[in-house]
Amino acid sequence: MLLHNSPSEQYQHKISIVFSSLGIGTLLHKAGIRKAFGVSSLAVFKIIFLLVFQDRNLFRLLESKRGESLPGKDVVYRFLNETRFNWRRFFQSLSLKIVSGFEKLISSYRIRVFIIDDSILNRKRSKKVELLAKVFDHISGHFVRGYNLLTLGWSDGYSFAPIDFTLMSSAKKANRLHEMREDLDKRSVGYKRRKEALLHKPDAALQMVERAIKAGFTADYVLMDSWFTHEPLLKAIMDKVLHVIGMVKELKQRYIFDGKRLSLHDLFAKIPKKPKADIQGSVMVQTPRGLSLKIVFVQNRNNRREWLAILTTDLSLEDAEIVRIYGMRWSIETFFKMAKSHLKLGSEFQGRSFDMMISHTTIVFSRYLILEWERRQNTDDRSLGGMFYTFC
Repeated sequence: MLLHNSPSEQYQHKISIVFSSLGIGTLLHKAGIRKAFGVSSLAVFKIIFLLVFQDRNLFRLLESKRGESLPGKDVVYRFLNETRFNWRRFFQSLSLKIVSGFEKLISSYRIRVFIIDDSILNRKRSKKVELLAKVFDHISGHFVRGYNLLTLGWSDGYSFAPIDFTLMSSAKKANRLHEMREDLDKRSVGYKRRKEALLHKPDAALQMVERAIKAGFTADYVLMDSWFTHEPLLKAIMDKVLHVIGMVKELKQRYIFDGKRLSLHDLFAKIPKKPKADIQGSVMVQTPRGLSLKIVFVQNRNNRREWLAILTTDLSLEDAEIVRIYGMRWSIETFFKMAKSHLKLGSEFQGRSFDMMISHTTIVFSRYLILEWERRQNTDDRSLGGMFYTFC
């Protein structure tokens, strides 16, 4: 039996307070995440949410003495596999509530950004998982079995908040190893999320930005790495009255400078050099379709013989400010590492249904959001974040 002052019991009590403060039960209900009978959706959500903080999987929890008072495994799995639950509406409402709280803590002059990035969810041993595909892992440089988790985050430079995600399969049928189930109601949320998984990545990224703006999130810039900085997406985002800052690599793109179509390497050769400076220089260019850009060349700290290029659609920014703002993109990399290493993203449940992957990813993202919210609310060592690092 747990002692009254055990870390696990303290944690459950603190989670209950946090859930009440954020109105988690109400948000679940408004998103259609509710059960007709038996234990409530909030109770099931809380059981799954707490697993990682108790250092137990579902099986071990249900086999423990406490498991006698908990719903069975089938209840939890039915909850995770439900096609009608609108997990995006729930998560968008939760993240908007938390980000709105962050907004009250910072100056109106502080830069806010949206960050677009993706990460591989590896399922190398799986064969018959819905929409399983061969996806390209740009870190290893190889195709792997799994999914591409395309994520949109918000940051003020102090906190990072994931606000939306799309679990991507592959737009190419030849790369898909398993198709979606055929008995779905095409009006259901589950069917729509599956169709979304088949989009091209830039299209899915633009849809996430559009949803964020429509929901009420605000930002000054959209940050992205070189996999997204292509002219059609840049122009589409600018049409939403947002500027872009992103890394760009030497590919086939050409930029118009002094009436000539030049590569990045050619542009770098044109600028006056500052040999010992981190920022080598910058240049104003246009794309073939007339989009005006500023490209800043930065010394590669890992290899002083190489340079990196960062572009922006905001021509008024100073070079150093462009580099500083782009540095905020690192927070999403930290988020992915935290979510996979500590919050069990992609590893806690290994079901075959696409609905389970969506629901569990949402719960993992919610864990991170609530940890970050509590960190901003309370810097005491006994806070939720402090207890997580101490006991897990």
